Amino acid sequence: MATTTLSVPMLTPRATNPWLLATTVPLAAFMEFLDTTIVNVAVEHIAGDLSSSIDEASYVLTSYLVANVIVLPLSGYLSGLLGRKNYYLWSVVIFTIASALCGLAPTLYWLVFFRVLQGLGGGGLQPISQAIIMDAFPAEKRSQAQAVFSITAVIAPALGPFLGGWITDNYSWRWIFFINIPIGILAFVLNSRLVQDPPHIVRFSFRDRKFDYLGLGFLAVGLGALQVVLDRGQIDDWFGSQFITNFFVLSCCALTAFIWWELHQEHPVVDLRVIKNGNFALSVIAMLVMGFLFYAVTYLIPLFAQEMLGWTATTAGLCLSPSALIFMVMMPFMPILIRKITPRYMVLLGFIVHGLACLVMSGWDLQIPYWLVLASRLLEVFGLAGLMVPINVMAFGFLSKEKITAGSGLLNLSRNFGASCGISLAATLLARRAQFHQNVLVAHLTPGDETYRTSLQGAAQLLFHHGWSWADAATGSVAFMGRELGEQASLLSYVDVFSLLALLSFCAAPIPLLIRKPQVAPPPEAFHAE
Repeated sequence: MATTTLSVPMLTPRATNPWLLATTVPLAAFMEFLDTTIVNVAVEHIAGDLSSSIDEASYVLTSYLVANVIVLPLSGYLSGLLGRKNYYLWSVVIFTIASALCGLAPTLYWLVFFRVLQGLGGGGLQPISQAIIMDAFPAEKRSQAQAVFSITAVIAPALGPFLGGWITDNYSWRWIFFINIPIGILAFVLNSRLVQDPPHIVRFSFRDRKFDYLGLGFLAVGLGALQVVLDRGQIDDWFGSQFITNFFVLSCCALTAFIWWELHQEHPVVDLRVIKNGNFALSVIAMLVMGFLFYAVTYLIPLFAQEMLGWTATTAGLCLSPSALIFMVMMPFMPILIRKITPRYMVLLGFIVHGLACLVMSGWDLQIPYWLVLASRLLEVFGLAGLMVPINVMAFGFLSKEKITAGSGLLNLSRNFGASCGISLAATLLARRAQFHQNVLVAHLTPGDETYRTSLQGAAQLLFHHGWSWADAATGSVAFMGRELGEQASLLSYVDVFSLLALLSFCAAPIPLLIRKPQVAPPPEAFHAE
């Protein structure tokens, strides 16, 4: 069976300027990163427009993540089957067409279906874009290449909430998907002429290599079920729900079977053997923790701004977006810092700074000004800059050029999986800790508590001076104290979650110290684009 190709004759058949590739290739990855967060703020509008509940509309998020996480580790195999260039172009085409269909979806069911297609197309854009850029630069400039890609990986998710809120407030949620169309077309036209497969990409066909259908089935069921557990766990009360319990057991069984099966296959659909390199495995763990921390904080900040401070979605998004400018300013200096400090110590410092930023956030209150929220976020991004690039540099320092695509897929999978875990844990802890603090505070709201009586009298007098009758003021003061209690319980829950993220950051700091330096660096010419 012949493989289908999708390519345009190249204008430059030999070497392409790597900086030109670094400018054009991440365009498609930017779209994909953006779509991981841009839809979050529009769920309520989608539910209202398509006559569904918020609970049902949340499948718009889940369906995309499930499809995305399944495709990520398949990048190495699909690159060999189609060729890396053709796989990249097919991913751009599928993602762009699916984005247009999402914007035109007449019902929620069609929207969920098109989001699955969008996730399948977008899953390959992250690792393939990263692999193309890494191959285009010589070995001594890999840190620069990774810095360019990291700008996309940070700016897009940070820009998503603000851009999604602004588009939804001023136009329609459908334009969240339509904006991908011109970017997708531009990415296809430019990269079909610039991108080319390096010699080490060995093409094969279904005739040459039997497709690992069973491995793909285990992977799809295992990761898909696990993603559903993470996304729906808090909504369905985790293991108090038979639905969540069944999916968790299914996920564990399928992933266990997947790992055993893939390690015994001559041509596995996912090359798990790269994990046998302990140093690469530690880099993957560091990336997973980084994804956990980054996306958990990115989820919490706009939520705190809207729920606790009463800001609009657009204003809350502005807390995140300016931090991307700091990241862009820092990126040109990252290769110099990596050479001076080494990646291991950069990661160590990055986790410590991130932990300090989370400690600052744990001190937020209901009167915190905008500039202090923004300053806290900037400090967090400063720590993140010490994580994103150095972790990738460490990881790829232990992989041969033939393993870059497979390694990139697993590395991106670990970040996305960490992101899902971080968001799920943050949402769960917020709800559980708020309930805990509310129960503790309620115990003090008794007629015998002097502080409570004084507070009630103060609230009643305040309402009386604002024109309420004394009887209504006395009744209203009780309701006022109830609202105050709820606000304080919610605030304390944010304090707990930010404190936990700080602790996790500090605990993760020693991970890079376990990673040794590469013994032998590959020759620079091995990484030039052919």
